[in-house]
Amino acid sequence: MTDTPFTADLTLHPAFELIEHRHIEALSMDVLISQHVKTGAMHYHLAHPSDENAFLVGFRTQPMDSKGEAHILEHVALCGSEKFPVRDPFFSMIKRSLNTFMNAMTAADWTAYPYATQNKNDYFNLLAVYLDASFFPNIHPLDFAQEGIRVELDENDKPQFKGIVFNEMKGAMSGEIDQLYHTVAHHLFPTTTYHYNSGGDPADIPDLTHDELVEFHQSHYHPSNSVIMSFGNIPVAETQAKIHEDALIQFEAGKKHVSRPEQRLSAPISAVDTYTADEAGPDQTHHVVAWLLPSITDPKQRLALRLLEGVLVEHAGSPLRTYLDSHPLGKAPSPLLGLDDSHYEMVFYTGLRGSNPEHAEAVEQGIIDLLKEVASKPIDDETIETILHQIEIDQRHIGGDSMPYGLNLMLEGFSTAIHDGNPIDVWEVDEHLEWLREQVKDAQWLPNLIKQHLLDNQHRVRVTMTPDSEKTARLAAAEQTRLDTIAMDLTADDKAILKQQALDLAARQAAPDDLSLLPKVGLEDVPTDISFKQGTQKQVTLSGQDSTLFEYEAGTNGLYYYQVIVPLTDAIGNQDTSELPVNEVINHPLLPIYLSLLSELGTDSLSAHEMQAKQAAHSSGVTARISQRTNIGDSQAISSYFVVATRALNRKPEAIDLLKEVMEHSIFSEHDRIKEILQQRQAGWQSNLAGSGHSYAMQTASRGMSRQAQLEYVRSGLPALNALKEFLTHASTDDAQWDKLATSLMDLHQRLISLPKHAVIICEAEQTERLSSLIVDSWKDSQAPKIAEKITNSEAGIEDNIPSEFAELQLDAALNGEKDAVKAIESGVALDVEDLAWLVPTNVYHNASAYTVPAADHPDTAALMVLAPYLRNGYLHSAIRERGGAYGGGAGYDANACAFKFFSYRDPQCAETFAHFDASIEWLLNEPQTDEQLEEAILGIISGMDKPGSPAGEAVKACFANLHHRGVDWQRKMRASILAVTVEDLQRVAKQYLQGQKHVRAVLAPYDKEAAVQELGFKVCKIKS
Repeated sequence: MTDTPFTADLTLHPAFELIEHRHIEALSMDVLISQHVKTGAMHYHLAHPSDENAFLVGFRTQPMDSKGEAHILEHVALCGSEKFPVRDPFFSMIKRSLNTFMNAMTAADWTAYPYATQNKNDYFNLLAVYLDASFFPNIHPLDFAQEGIRVELDENDKPQFKGIVFNEMKGAMSGEIDQLYHTVAHHLFPTTTYHYNSGGDPADIPDLTHDELVEFHQSHYHPSNSVIMSFGNIPVAETQAKIHEDALIQFEAGKKHVSRPEQRLSAPISAVDTYTADEAGPDQTHHVVAWLLPSITDPKQRLALRLLEGVLVEHAGSPLRTYLDSHPLGKAPSPLLGLDDSHYEMVFYTGLRGSNPEHAEAVEQGIIDLLKEVASKPIDDETIETILHQIEIDQRHIGGDSMPYGLNLMLEGFSTAIHDGNPIDVWEVDEHLEWLREQVKDAQWLPNLIKQHLLDNQHRVRVTMTPDSEKTARLAAAEQTRLDTIAMDLTADDKAILKQQALDLAARQAAPDDLSLLPKVGLEDVPTDISFKQGTQKQVTLSGQDSTLFEYEAGTNGLYYYQVIVPLTDAIGNQDTSELPVNEVINHPLLPIYLSLLSELGTDSLSAHEMQAKQAAHSSGVTARISQRTNIGDSQAISSYFVVATRALNRKPEAIDLLKEVMEHSIFSEHDRIKEILQQRQAGWQSNLAGSGHSYAMQTASRGMSRQAQLEYVRSGLPALNALKEFLTHASTDDAQWDKLATSLMDLHQRLISLPKHAVIICEAEQTERLSSLIVDSWKDSQAPKIAEKITNSEAGIEDNIPSEFAELQLDAALNGEKDAVKAIESGVALDVEDLAWLVPTNVYHNASAYTVPAADHPDTAALMVLAPYLRNGYLHSAIRERGGAYGGGAGYDANACAFKFFSYRDPQCAETFAHFDASIEWLLNEPQTDEQLEEAILGIISGMDKPGSPAGEAVKACFANLHHRGVDWQRKMRASILAVTVEDLQRVAKQYLQGQKHVRAVLAPYDKEAAVQELGFKVCKIKS
């Protein structure tokens, strides 16, 4: 974000006519809705002072089968176009750009191509490539074969299915939540596009032909069927000139696909299906109840249903959420819970996970009875005001820390625009909030909404999904049967054609591209300095202790962001270092569980549900985390801070005292609530394994290379998931375990709140003095408790009364036999660990390999950072993704793990990929290298470093960068070192740290590949059922 005064140039290009102009004060933004006169293409421009300009072009894509044409076309469109006939312009532009975001995405009913950058030349370079890829792609048959689906003969002339999207969807559809979602949609939408899997079902993808893909592009990727959006401070006419001249001028008006409503059911229905699981045991069944609701294009109705959702499930104290959290027939609420407004017609989901098949009717009827009870009386004013308050916070909060702010805004409004609604109604809700406030004055209005849209709504579906330990084998057998049929029908000529296609594809993949056809930015376009948010510090007294208050002034849009920081390893200001707990807290086995529970429980005066309601009434909620990094100069030293945070509207100073109340008065005696949260944590954790497999593989491979890596593995890695499952099983038959856990958590809590506290306030300049004064006043009468003894013994860092499943979660157990691991972590000795394979619910591999490298302050760090994208761009992408068929692969330098990591994601191969990791090093050392490849790698690193966050996010990032000794001077030095890296530096560090050096391999593999990974030398671990 820029602080320069901004006046938007709102003059349109003459090829467009204005439909609507609206200034949105709350977002400091002008929205221009215009239409291309010749083609009818809609353009939504969000004029904003941000110099991170963003763009997307999207199309209504509504397939009526599950062959994956929308998804595969998204891939193939980016494989070369009329103006840019190179094999892979998308990934090539990632290397030749200072982008802060580049991607393409397929939703259930649209496909979009978004990007963002802070460099104006780069913006128009990317615009040219994106427009040509969208409207004029080559759709080469060999690109379809590579990205989508093909039949290829193995060395024994046996046919195999190959293709990047085919393998991606095998991985995606191995997750139980994806299977659950698509099964519910299949029954809830019997006649519209949502009945099908737009990403492609692996069983159906082989049916897609190249001709069908070409036809799908011709019928869907037309300007008349498009929605175009742009954001930022570049004048709208400049963007429109390129859109018109580079693309739209070549088209006439064409067909527009129109979303149609689903045919309504006359009575509720139920369905039973299965999902893939390693073991089909009890308490693993999902029950989902879903209602089809009206279209998203009515903004008032959409907001009314958002209010209805909030009343029912906003927080743990909401009636339906409370009912599901404590339901005796299940372990946790369904992962499908609440309002989904991403489709043309909205859906409301509810249900239970961790249940059993015979409880389906009881679960559904219980939900209906609960809704009847809620609808039988007026909703109290306080509850309604709380939800309206949350809606306002959501609107005012400026995101952009994970995805650029402008893209966030555009995607929030995109679905509405795609379905011919007005996205301004999404971005500016004040008028509709006032309407809502008028409606709720009628005490029966909200209860009537529940009756109308839920109780009296006959379009209701109940889906029960049970685990099936044989389903994976059946799917594999069905695929093999199909391949056997193909093999039987293949003639000698057919085999020759397939072999020639494989040769042609390999030749195409190996052929050098003329990248000079693509636009680029160079190192001369890199900003000479970095953006680093500056704040001020003042010495204050909090809880009777000397403290530092960090103040940052930022454009926070009527919100303030407040955090309390407790140092665990490094002193702040004049703090006495002898007060620091050092290993005592960061080694504690229950620390992750404590962090997940702290803001979810009650206090000594409020129940958990009352506390949740209070948080929602005055803030966005309270969160607790550990900010922990490896010391910049020592791989076995850690910089660690305990952080409790919230954000609130400026008119809600109550959030300041609320945060203190959570810290000082939380209790851990509500065993039922703790059980609910831990069951939900375990269920959600296990469900997300398939989507994060490469992260767990890299974490496992690097687990012995720094103290931080060791801690991350045993606290948040797969051993911790197993320990949690074991504890929940144990505690289900031994209630004393809950007392043991509660006592241990309270001891840890008391130790933490006894430590000196410091504070951070981020707000608008005119609010700083008032809010800082309120923070000091809040802690004025508080005294930190005196803790006479440490909570842990010094040798092992384990308290005697911690439940055994967590007490045993030390490195000697989790690292599989290294008996001196506890002492190693205390004394700072890197561990020599084994190659490890974790068997998880997946149909593909996630591979990783890790090498020990120096900490962040070492002179070789810059070269190691650049080495990662250099190997990815020059070798790994082609070998692992294009030739190997994986969804992705690459390398990275990890300063926390002190590791250089290779990885692949949703990969059909294992041994071959590890060979590619090794081969990339030899390629660098033995093949000719170019300065152009080096420049591309450096650009990638610099664009990542320069990626801006939200105004509040930039302040938080700067504050903790300083605390972790990575302040502006250190960052400038690192930036200069990166820009000075040479090819010779890359070859030197690759030879020194990688070639022939000891490394650790890890893989997350399907359960049925146990023998295969053992044969490759991996020790096998399993996620326990």
